[in-house]
Amino acid sequence: MNIVQVELWQLVLLLITFLGAAAGTGKLLLSQTQTHIEGQIGALAERLGSIEEANLREVGQWQRVERELMKLQADLPLHYVRREDYIRGQSVIEAKLDSLALRIENMQLRGGKHDAD
Repeated sequence: MNIVQVELWQLVLLLITFLGAAAGTGKLLLSQTQTHIEGQIGALAERLGSIEEANLREVGQWQRVERELMKLQADLPLHYVRREDYIRGQSVIEAKLDSLALRIENMQLRGGKHDAD
């Protein structure tokens, strides 16, 4: 049987080496994890930026639609006549034409009477 003798300073040195290697490996893993997290945060920030740009474009389009609708509402009374208003106007014109036709007929009847006398 072989007996291995380790002195205290060798054991301390072995322990320090092991702890140093473990600390180095831990630091490397933490560094890689931090790099990965920063990459994900950068991708999220980029995605949020594109979402904000899309949102601004959409807001601009809605404002354009709203302006066009307001313009249409302002122009509508100038270019279009409601059915009721058209019917009322036509009724007035027809009443005037009927009155004129009645006057002409009365004048013709009076003129016919004077010719017969």
